[in-house]
Amino acid sequence: MADHLEASVTLPSDPASVAAARSYVVSTLAEWGLPSDTEAADTVRLIVSELATNAVQHTFGQSPNFTVDIALERDEQLRIGVTDSHPRFPKRLPAAVQQDNGRGMVIIRWLTAECGGRLRVRPTGEGGKTVSIELPWSVPAEPVAAARREP
Repeated sequence: MADHLEASVTLPSDPASVAAARSYVVSTLAEWGLPSDTEAADTVRLIVSELATNAVQHTFGQSPNFTVDIALERDEQLRIGVTDSHPRFPKRLPAAVQQDNGRGMVIIRWLTAECGGRLRVRPTGEGGKTVSIELPWSVPAEPVAAARREP
């Protein structure tokens, strides 16, 4: 595989775009060797869902679209970032907060750490922000469905 792979998609800040972002990332990673029916793909799917949902819901209409960037470095590190044009950074809530929404970053942070990765939030030169995760890249030997079947 190449030393560096990149893919990107820009979507409107609309709730329907969350599913489109999720589908785009999972299909791109499948092209790069990560089958969509693995636990790793499920984890990425959930992280992307939360990142895209945040870009749609918490920009309060001030970001007409958001961009999802994916990069794979030397078959070792996967980076997925979601960029929007709203300047406000996500608020860090304690893990014990009991509310129906607003826990997306807690979920992202936990899943990322569980996989041995890290979460970063950085401002963009245009006044927005990019929320990104970096994960070690590992392609499982077999799909989850096959791994779960035991004789």
